[in-house]
Amino acid sequence: MSDSSATPANAAAPAIPLADASATEAAGAALAAALASRPGAVVFLHGDLGAGKTTLARGFLRALGADGPVRSPTYTLIEPYTLGARTVVHMDLYRLADPQEWWTLGLDSYAPSQTLWLVEWPERAAGVLPAPSVALRLERVGDARRLTVHGDPAVAAALRSRLEVQL
Repeated sequence: MSDSSATPANAAAPAIPLADASATEAAGAALAAALASRPGAVVFLHGDLGAGKTTLARGFLRALGADGPVRSPTYTLIEPYTLGARTVVHMDLYRLADPQEWWTLGLDSYAPSQTLWLVEWPERAAGVLPAPSVALRLERVGDARRLTVHGDPAVAAALRSRLEVQL
């Protein structure tokens, strides 16, 4: 396993402005489309409390067909979703006191090669998580948000082009 606090080595794409929660959910939907052909992707979601990580995850999951409640896994730590033939595991690792606690979450049945992982607060499991396919950083800018994509330039370009159409 590699250092999970690191983002992929590629430079960040220019920041994408997100005006409100609807735009943040649209970014999640665009990310789902950009990763449609990558069932084993690991997505890191960085940002302060209230930055919109769960809102983005909600848009992602809705785009893949989740129709029930999409809640923050703050207290449950993991929320698995079976969406057709695909499994998505949404994790919020904020409450981990030690990176080694990650091993107690039962994630061994959700292999990254077969499951798409959305990981909020990945720095809480630094050194034990698989390396991310893409890392997103959400920042508050007044009432709006700013999204920065690190990693695979193709994912960043696809995300940006899809958002330009949606927003």
